[in-house]
Amino acid sequence: MELTFIQRRLTSDEINALPLVHYEGPLSVVRSAKHLDEVLPALRAEPILGFDTETRPTFRKGSVHLPSLMQLATADHVYLIQLDMVPLDVLCGELMTNPAQIKAGVAIGEDMRTLGLRFPFTPQGHVDLGTIAEKHNIYSRGLRSLVASFFGERISKGPQCSNWGVSRLSQRQIIYAATDAWMGRRLYMRMLELGLAEAL
Repeated sequence: MELTFIQRRLTSDEINALPLVHYEGPLSVVRSAKHLDEVLPALRAEPILGFDTETRPTFRKGSVHLPSLMQLATADHVYLIQLDMVPLDVLCGELMTNPAQIKAGVAIGEDMRTLGLRFPFTPQGHVDLGTIAEKHNIYSRGLRSLVASFFGERISKGPQCSNWGVSRLSQRQIIYAATDAWMGRRLYMRMLELGLAEAL
């Protein structure tokens, strides 16, 4: 019965009427190689990471920007990593290629592809929540609609098109980015509970 409820199609008005939620737990904005070294043990130890990236929007035809921010959520912390300020060899060459560690997010294949333009690597262990939804005939495929279907909650998309390449993120950007990664992990855990996803 619950799966039937999750599979229903929600209108924009229905989603907009849901209570707004955002991440309120501990988080770290990682802006240096030293800080990255300090948080790596916690990231390496987490078997399931919520994952997302943010990219500066493009308003001119033919202009392309690479990801500026990587968000990784563990069970009790979210890390926002500013990619212009840290070495990418461990992030991409180790964490993103570890087949024994799940990285869960929406449209994660495209995120991995664009990250690969910054630092070439072969992604492993990544799980696309939209693909899982499609496999089980769940109409919702995007993060916002999946959150609405699975939890009856609404997340803001307000700062999505802001400048993610700035050296100092605003508080609104920080909360928005942390919420996306947190929800990626939360959704994957819920899909596991319902038997929709498989553990590695």
